[in-house]
Amino acid sequence: MLNITPTALIRWIALAITSAFLLPALAQERIYRCGNEYTNNAVVAKSRGCKVMEGGNITIVQGTVPQAGASPRTGTAPTAPRSTPRNDSAEQRARDSDARLILESELRKAEDRLAQAQKAYANGQPEKEGIESRNHQRYLDRVAELKAAVARAESDVNGLRRELGRMGGVPPAGSGAAASGTPGGPESAAK
Repeated sequence: MLNITPTALIRWIALAITSAFLLPALAQERIYRCGNEYTNNAVVAKSRGCKVMEGGNITIVQGTVPQAGASPRTGTAPTAPRSTPRNDSAEQRARDSDARLILESELRKAEDRLAQAQKAYANGQPEKEGIESRNHQRYLDRVAELKAAVARAESDVNGLRRELGRMGGVPPAGSGAAASGTPGGPESAAK
């Protein structure tokens, strides 16, 4: 007969109950990797030639299946936004008119900046200022800055004209340099 004290018996029962709960957690099944898929089914893994994953635990969350007719790029079906109310045509025309007025105003300002930049650039021969008569490199640097300013101003004008053209109608005609899209105007395009 075993001589077990009541304290030892309680410890033994507690150990048995604890081990009953811990053993399944310790005995995790093997996980196999089959390309971008994972499985714990040894038969499937063997038939597909999968490799056993070693190391830590792996958690896999299943993704959602795209709906029929879904876009291949986004994986979602094309739907119209529900939170945006439809604009009535009068309200939309008023917004378009306001946007066009703003763009035309910006175009006039950009054409003025272009005219000033072309005047300062003087077809690549601006007058020398102060120390530039003795320091030719400083003059060349200023000419390069003026040329870049003309190119930026032409780009701004052309971009505003394109945007006005997208809104419908023909954008107002401006200077020849902006229309030609080349620095220095039509004269430099002929060179």
